[in-house]
Amino acid sequence: MKQVLVALTAAATLAGCGGRKAAPQGARPAPAVAGARMPVAPPLDWRTVATLADRDRLRKWRSALLEALERARAGGSGPAIAAQGALLVPDARLADPLPPPGQYRCRVFKLGAKSAGMLDYIAYPPFTCRIDRDGALLRFEKISGSQRPVGRIFPDAGGRPVFLGTLMLGDETRAMAYGRDEDRDMAGFVDRVGEARWRLVLPLPAFESLVDVIELVPATS
Repeated sequence: MKQVLVALTAAATLAGCGGRKAAPQGARPAPAVAGARMPVAPPLDWRTVATLADRDRLRKWRSALLEALERARAGGSGPAIAAQGALLVPDARLADPLPPPGQYRCRVFKLGAKSAGMLDYIAYPPFTCRIDRDGALLRFEKISGSQRPVGRIFPDAGGRPVFLGTLMLGDETRAMAYGRDEDRDMAGFVDRVGEARWRLVLPLPAFESLVDVIELVPATS
């Protein structure tokens, strides 16, 4: 009886080993498990991402900026606007418009009040912003302040990079998904307006102003 048990145990051991044979040389690897998620790169064409509302905002950027500047000048802010040089000149754009990754000092200008009792020109002190690589795109994030745009910068064949993102408010720690809330969605253009000076023009935001202009200057300069 003892010999029979030993023989059965040995057979079971061999059967277990036989179930783990190495794949023969040159065999194809097993297919991926169904349902497994693979990393997906973001689309490179902003037109496949932008909402209809943001496409409309982008189309109206120039008329919105001109109207906002006109209101600000009418309110007595002409000298303050002129002091910013090319930053607030609608068609001031230089070649090589993409800012390099890094940390930036960013000043926010709110132009053209959306409601009575608000100022048509507000210039905030510098905040902290960052630009990082996001695959083939760039990611912009305003780190400090109560209103913080966050999103991607898309290259464009027309030579003017496009920003699509959302607005974080207050003590929020995560940005809302783009396209989920029209009031939080933001769209704009990135321009280089100096040797190491860029701007992000955000036409027709949902709150406060007709146009927001964010100046970007490297934090090390």
